[in-house]
Amino acid sequence: MRSHELTLGRSFGVAFDHGDDFFTALAEFCDHHQVRHAYIPSFIAGFSEVEIVGTCEKLQDPLAPVWSKVHLANVEAFGGGTLAYDHTHDRVHPHIHVSVGLKEHSATGYTSHLLNAQVQFLTEMLVIEVVRPELTRRRNPDLYDVPQLHFG
Repeated sequence: MRSHELTLGRSFGVAFDHGDDFFTALAEFCDHHQVRHAYIPSFIAGFSEVEIVGTCEKLQDPLAPVWSKVHLANVEAFGGGTLAYDHTHDRVHPHIHVSVGLKEHSATGYTSHLLNAQVQFLTEMLVIEVVRPELTRRRNPDLYDVPQLHFG
């Protein structure tokens, strides 16, 4: 386990617009406000299209992460995550998970890592800046090369 006391900075309410690409709009928000490290305690969203991590195939190694994606449409979503800074690519690296329900299928639910999304009607989000320590992600070669959050 890794833990560190966080020094919090600014708090933002962010409203995405209908038709926005979720990750593009989030990156634009971060650039505009110079947010590099943050956590997203929660957000609500409507997405016309969404891609989340998942598969319908038998897993060769059930302990390994799944890197494939599932495409869903016309969903309601609830999610949260963290924003860490990627110095190599000079950008914020979001790690966001969502629970989504398919509206036209009795709100059948899926939960996983968010890969792509197109905003439908709205997305309302809280972003809490972390001033210290710096949040980064480093790939762990001993754990399937999964990028893990690190402090400082």
